[in-house]
Amino acid sequence: MMTKQIETKELAKENGMSTGGSNRRDFLLKALSAAGLASFASILPANATEIPREEVAHVLDIPEPFPNGGILERMRGELHRALKKPIEQRKWVMVIDLQKCIGCKACTVSCISENNLPPGVVYRPVTEEEVGVFPHVRRQFLPRPCFHCDNPPCVPVCPVKATYKRPDGIVAIDYDQCIGCRYCITACPYGARTFDYGEYYENGTPEILPYELRPSPEYGENRVRTKGEDNKSPKGNARKCQFCLHKITNGMLPACVSTCLGGATYFGDYNDDESLVRELIGTDRVKRIKEELGTEPNCYYLV
Repeated sequence: MMTKQIETKELAKENGMSTGGSNRRDFLLKALSAAGLASFASILPANATEIPREEVAHVLDIPEPFPNGGILERMRGELHRALKKPIEQRKWVMVIDLQKCIGCKACTVSCISENNLPPGVVYRPVTEEEVGVFPHVRRQFLPRPCFHCDNPPCVPVCPVKATYKRPDGIVAIDYDQCIGCRYCITACPYGARTFDYGEYYENGTPEILPYELRPSPEYGENRVRTKGEDNKSPKGNARKCQFCLHKITNGMLPACVSTCLGGATYFGDYNDDESLVRELIGTDRVKRIKEELGTEPNCYYLV
């Protein structure tokens, strides 16, 4: 071991590196020496711990195009940049990498928790399918939020105009206007809408616990699920994913994006040429579901 450490220091000297550097660099050299990687250590510059990672990417052979902490930080920065523009100049889209999705359903759980969803109301289901022929089979997962189509079939069928398309591309529901006719649920070709029948997880028990009575933060309105004559509750209405609008308007990523264990879900402004989603949509792996219907969905899949 001592021989390897001496060799490492000699290599460092030959490459113009100081052996009297910081404790952090000394620790790195010792660790690399113990692993038999002295030759790798010899190519690191003396001030490697001070050089931005992107400048030594060619040495590490792991390009790091995402500044300030990774992909989530990049998307959050792009979200803040988009919020500085007028609403009509933004277009929110989602990209899901099916090769990274592990079917953990963390997105489904986080969505239910974030929006305080009751039984039977699901905004982000993950369907499972077995593909291949035995014994060469595998499971395939498909997360399915609302696709926020550019030509949404759910909008024109609403008799009271409760469902509408926002300037930023999000398809929303006005709970004050919705009469619960469920025409929009029938019209959606993606099964992205569900109906709030007013159920609770504690139905049939002595008491409905407080966590079920929490208001929903959807659309930033904090509505309580009580059904009165004023019809101002989500209860008895059609409900759907709204890309966590209450979060993104406050500079936070949707719950499904920030909790995706496989890092498979991306979100951002399509109108930003420098955004990550725009970059991903430009690849040859992109597919959209039922494009032949002309709905122009704004949820893209990488296959």
